Formats: sequence, structure tokens, C-alpha cells
Amino acid sequence: MTVSYVNGERIYYAFLAGSRQVARYKDLLNRINVFPVFDSDTGNNLSATLNYMVDSVRPSPCAGETVRSLADASLNGARGNSGIILAQFINGLSREIGDQKRLTTRAFGDSMVRAVPYAYGALSRPVEGTMLTVLREWAEAVNNWGKETNDFGEVLLNSLERARVSLKDTREKLKVLKDAAVVDAGAQGFVLFLEGVAELFKTGDIKSLMREKTPPLALQEEPLLEGMRGDMDYRFCSEALLTGKNMDHQLVRNTVEPLGDSFIIAGTPEKAKIHIHTNQPEKFFFKLISFGSVINQKVDDMLKQYQVVHERRHDIALVTDSIADLPQEVIDNHQIHVIPVNLVIEGSNFLDKISVKPDQIYSILDQVKEYPTSSQPSLNAVQRQLSFLCSHYQSVIMISVSRELSGTWNVFKSAAETLQEKGKKISVINSKLNSGAQGLLVMEAAELIAAGREHDEIVRIIEQIIPTIRIFVSVATFKYMVRGGRVSPMKGFIANLLNVKPIVSLDEEGRGLAFDKALTQRTNTNKIRNIVKSIQDERSVNKYCIVHAGAPEKAFSYQRLFARLLGKQPEYVVEISPIVALSAGLGAVAVCLMEDAEAV
Repeated sequence: MTVSYVNGERIYYAFLAGSRQVARYKDLLNRINVFPVFDSDTGNNLSATLNYMVDSVRPSPCAGETVRSLADASLNGARGNSGIILAQFINGLSREIGDQKRLTTRAFGDSMVRAVPYAYGALSRPVEGTMLTVLREWAEAVNNWGKETNDFGEVLLNSLERARVSLKDTREKLKVLKDAAVVDAGAQGFVLFLEGVAELFKTGDIKSLMREKTPPLALQEEPLLEGMRGDMDYRFCSEALLTGKNMDHQLVRNTVEPLGDSFIIAGTPEKAKIHIHTNQPEKFFFKLISFGSVINQKVDDMLKQYQVVHERRHDIALVTDSIADLPQEVIDNHQIHVIPVNLVIEGSNFLDKISVKPDQIYSILDQVKEYPTSSQPSLNAVQRQLSFLCSHYQSVIMISVSRELSGTWNVFKSAAETLQEKGKKISVINSKLNSGAQGLLVMEAAELIAAGREHDEIVRIIEQIIPTIRIFVSVATFKYMVRGGRVSPMKGFIANLLNVKPIVSLDEEGRGLAFDKALTQRTNTNKIRNIVKSIQDERSVNKYCIVHAGAPEKAFSYQRLFARLLGKQPEYVVEISPIVALSAGLGAVAVCLMEDAEAV
């Protein structure tokens, strides 16, 4: 059957067919992902981008309208280098197609060629031998064949052959690909997309496409590229969806590109997706808010991703949320996976401890008119992380902040249930704790994993330990509790008038508890000392840590005090997460301790 034109519905189903083909082979794409870094996520990113597009769009008969919808969805859902390059190409295609209702092969080819410079323009330094090259050479072939025939099936099949040749050539154009004996993963993903499209036009079997709910697993197997980490000068793959008015893409580029490499910007003056590899994601996102509102953020730890695939130390993955206060060296040494809680600051969404750091939050709290709020991680983000971990670990243990304080436990549980139905072993533990107390529990779990304990044994021990962990927080001022809505303005006014210094803790279920109060900081400290001494005398303190909110001198004073009292140094001293700082406020300091437990 000859197809002489495409309208909006045919374009949509072409994208659906292409996305299904990429999904089939996303694991293959992950395995051959070596450029620009060995982070093994090109398949996940490209598949997620395409899936978001086809799930978000309802086809219109008008070609221009459907492509506009796909272009807008591509910015919202774009992930990774390949996903954002594809999104920029589709946005360029939307501009070139305009309001055309139908496209002939000639008009289609012309639009494709005109859209290619948009993709190249998204990068400061386009590299040949990648997805860009294959996209360009394919578009040129489409344009040439579009002038020769009015049959879309013929155009797509012939141009696909050109794309396959171009794909094969990528390993000769980039040394890193030649050394690894693989083609470029992004380029391979694009060719897989084209194969899905061409097959649909060849068979015309839309009904079969719509019936297919779960793409089959990839049949082709490729060896893991062991020992080929390559250079990773920048650790975090950071992405933002930025909205504003008349945004100057070049000015955005000039402002944030010096923070790293692999910079890409796609979109329009009103909406842009921005990607960079950087060691300072917090600076990247704060620079962006001068141009508009950051409504979505993603930060992937590429070093951690590489380690999971190639340098995994244990068979059990340990996951927690960012409210667990732990030193970065402990997180890195034990390969702990931390899912950030969301922090909303004047309309822009930030990731706790990643795109906003503890030392930034205090100046923000005193400057903003609308007090920041927090929210649990998105279900999609947690499912994506869990799916990645389950594909490389035998099992997963997740330890969340107290479910009485956050909806994070519910999100963890929902995400786990989806994968548990597929036979994955995942345990979700409600710590009934927060901050350094939660950190002590996570560190204990990490040490049990490192000691070679079995999954079920670790879960049993951790659940027995939870009641033995306590936290006592010395709050310097009620101001932040009032602004955050945890204390009424009247109570806060009276407390400040009387110079009350509260001691805050958690009850057995993990709810916030006003444990005690004092009228001076010294009396407050002495009360906490006496509480800890009574625990030491009755049951003995096994481990402890000290956390603080922008108060290193107070923390050092606590360290000296409790080292003398307990006869040992704390496991660590660290600053609290920005999320915890919203209520604890500047100047707060806490001691967190784990009692000896005979059952362990």
C-alpha cells in the first residue's frame, strides 16, 4: 500500500512505533554507552523521553498541531544528552512544519533537513560520529528520496539504510567508540527509532501496535565494557526545565556553561530544557533562576551509576532519602543510594542536598517572602531509580525518614510494590527517625551489608535497632518553626519574648515531640547532657553523631562535651539537610545516639 502523505495521526503512531522499538533494546543501549561518559543510561534516557512524549500527546488530524504537542512534551520529558538533542530536533521540526495539515514526501524531507541545524545549535561543541551525524545524514537521505518518490514507505526504508551505514561509521569517527568496538549509543537509539517507524509504514498494522502493551526484552546481547570508565571530570549529569519570558538561550549558555561540559539547551524563549555535566549542580540551578522558574530538576550521579554497573561491591543495594544526615565519604564508601526530597523555593523546585546545599539555605530563609516548602520525591523518580538498581543488584533495602514526618515512605512503598510484583526483592523500612538519627541507622545497615549479612537478617536487625536510636535537638530560635507553620505565631512570639530554648525529639512512632525547654543555651545544653548521661548509665551508648544547622562552633562544643562524657568520639559531625533546616533553623545542634541492644 502506497502512503502518499502523513497527517498528525500518522506522525503520532510513527512516534509510538519508534518508541516501542527503542524500549525493546534499551538495555542494549545502556551496555554500549561509552560517550560522552560511561554512565550506562542512554537507553533509559532515550526510552523515557520517547515514552513521555507518546504518553502525553493525543494525536490531532493536523500534522503541525501534533508535532507541536510532541515538541512541547519532549521538553518536559527529555532526559540525557540523546533525549535533549532529539527534543531540540523535534522543536525545530515543529517550527519548520508550522501549521501544515498534511505533508507530502517532498515537504516532509524539506522540513527534516531544515530541522537539523536546530539540533546542532543545541550544543556548544557538536561532535561528529554521534547521534547528530546519523540524524543529519538520515535527514539528507529523506530529502533526496522525497524528491524521487511520493511513497513514504519507500522513502523511510531507503533512508533507514543510509542511517544504518552512518551508524556503523560512528565507531571509525570517535576513538573511544573504536577502542570499545561499539557504535555510539545515542545514534544506535535513533536508528532503532527509525526501524520502528519504517516497520509501521511497511506493514500499516496500527492495531497490532496498540495491542502491544509490554515491549519484549532485547534479543541481542553485548558484553559489558569492563574497566573502561574513561575520563569523568564532572560527576553530576544535571538537567532543568526552565520557564520564562523571552529567555536568551545564548545568555543562558554563557552564564552556566563554565560550570562544566556537555552543555545542551533545547526549546523556545518561553520553555527550555538545559543539560550539563558539572561538579556544582547547586550553582547551576541557582544561576538558572535568574532567567525564570525552574519547574523540574534531575541530577544523576554518573560516578555512582558507573560503579553500580562495573564496580558494585555488594549484592544488596541500600537506599535512603536525603533527610538522613551522613557524611559524603560514608555514602561513597558504602555505595549508598540517596534519593533527594523536593524543596520548593518561590516557585522553583530544588533537590535537597544536591541542587541546594545546607550552607545556601539559611540566607534563602531570611530573604524569601514565601517560606520554602518540602514534598516527597516523585513516584516516577523513585521507580526509575529502583528499576535501575534491581537490574544490577540481587535485592534492595530502603530506609525512609519517619512516615509521620513525610510522605516519602509511602512513595518508597508504592514504587517497591510495582517491582515486587515482577519478582524483585525489595524491603521498605520506616525508620521512625530523621536527620542524624536516621543517618546512624542507615550507616548500621551499610556496615551489616559490608559484613556479608543476608538480606532478611539485615532487615530484622535494623527493625530491632530502630527503638534504640534517639535524637535530641537544641533549637536556637522559634522563628523558623513559626515561618514553617509548625508553631503558631502567638506561641512563637511568647517563646521568643521569654527567650525559651526548646529541646525537640521524636516519639516512639516518629512524630515530633517537644521534649523539654530552657531559658538559656547553657541550661539547654546541660539538660541534653543529663539526658544522654542517664541513657549511658542505664543502657550504655553504642554509637552517636552530632549534626548542626550552620553552627560548627556549637557542634564542636558538643563533640568535646560528649566525647568526655561517653569516652569516645562521635561517628561523625555533619551539617543537617536543607529540608530539616526549614524547621530546625539556623543555630540548631543535635546529638543522635544508638543505645546498646542485646537483641542485636
